[in-house]
Amino acid sequence: MTNADNHLLSSLLSGVAVRAQAGPADVTVAGLTLDSRQARPGTIFFALRGAQTDGHQFIPKAVEQGASVIVCEELPAETAADTTYIQVADSAEAMAYMAAAFYGHPSRQLKLVGITGTNGKTTCATVLHKLFRELGYHVGLLSTVQNQIDEQVIPATHTTPDAIRLNELLAQMVAAGCTHTFMEVSSHAVVQHRITGLQFAGGVFTNLTHDHLDYHGTFDNYLKAKKGFFDGLGKQAFALTNADDKRGPVMLQNTAARRETYSLRGPATYRARLIENAVHGLHLDVDGRDVQFRLIGVFNAYNLLAVYGAAVLLGEEPMEVLTTLSGLTSAPGRFEPILAEKTRITGIVDYAHTPDALENVLDTIADIRQPSQQVITVVGCGGNRDAAKRPIMANLACKGSSRVVLTSDNPRFEDPNDILQQMQAGVQPADLGKVLTIADRREAIKTAVALAQPGDIVLVAGKGHENYQEIKGVKNDFDDKQVLQEMFDLLGK
Repeated sequence: MTNADNHLLSSLLSGVAVRAQAGPADVTVAGLTLDSRQARPGTIFFALRGAQTDGHQFIPKAVEQGASVIVCEELPAETAADTTYIQVADSAEAMAYMAAAFYGHPSRQLKLVGITGTNGKTTCATVLHKLFRELGYHVGLLSTVQNQIDEQVIPATHTTPDAIRLNELLAQMVAAGCTHTFMEVSSHAVVQHRITGLQFAGGVFTNLTHDHLDYHGTFDNYLKAKKGFFDGLGKQAFALTNADDKRGPVMLQNTAARRETYSLRGPATYRARLIENAVHGLHLDVDGRDVQFRLIGVFNAYNLLAVYGAAVLLGEEPMEVLTTLSGLTSAPGRFEPILAEKTRITGIVDYAHTPDALENVLDTIADIRQPSQQVITVVGCGGNRDAAKRPIMANLACKGSSRVVLTSDNPRFEDPNDILQQMQAGVQPADLGKVLTIADRREAIKTAVALAQPGDIVLVAGKGHENYQEIKGVKNDFDDKQVLQEMFDLLGK
């Protein structure tokens, strides 16, 4: 349950297509919830249809708890006399509009920029947050890693929170004096109406590759979900897209927003040319300006260009943006290096959990490594997620590495050995000799470090910033960076 100023129900229903109503509309509303256990007198309970459960089955519980209003897609057979029932076509959509109204439409009081795409969302949002803080603004961040109001950290549980929590956070940002907020927009958030009713100053598209097909079913549905974000932008907003991704132009097809592009390879509004990609960072020519950056990898060249374009579109001066950007680091767990002092083994922790992200990281390592350096990769795949990518990721790891250790990621409710078996199916006969399979992630990292010779590179992919491993519904403490450092210390490397 969340609280803001009290409102009349009738004022919250503006813009909501009400199919039927039972009970009065002059109800005073003091809170919103989608959890029946949190329902109280004065609250609205939203009955949402989810992938696992249907909120309609909890309407009696919400009424028992004292909920003043029920918003639902189907009216129950029996209604309580002292409860108002609002029937709508889509409870999630209605919740989004009503949450925005309840919190005073906070997105209209901010320059809100959404970043969407398969990879790069967290880095772009985090770097934009850092950049605008350095430029002197009060700034909000909504990301997979964490939510922030300036430097105040609010832990994140989803890439994009539900509409109630999202508007509550945005209202807190407005109250704290924030002028800008940068947020990741997941494909789930679009189709589940979490961002419905928000006013965006701009949208950024990074790239689109194989992910979340367990949820969307087909790649086309996934594409449409991402595109839905741009379709919903207003004419006062900008739509900035990656011209080098073949789906980039698709994002702009139906948008009312101002259409802008960025590219490393061809004509675009914002252009960059790669001069050097080295272990100490990127050297780029950005719109004719020579700039050194601390971020590493071609994928980060795209991220930096997206951030630069968005900042300029928000009215910032190009040279000041580039000067400030040159000193910034990436998001936690994104190509994060850890050096073993004695033997100069380089550990790299990265969130790469899709084929494209893993390929990008391995390509980056290939670009910066010396011929004598071996690459030893530890990689797994999450449980209860898109199984089609499992053999692909194992195959890519083999292609880009001297040795590979297949292991558990977050198995969730699946048997880790079943996941590993599916990954092993992607290992070609010629690569069998360089692959080990160790289900225990700690042991896998320990083995990879033991295999490394002085100067080698150990990549631990898949979990990045996460400080837990989810097994059978329990989140156990586990931090790839911490474990990797422990193994370096333990083995004297």
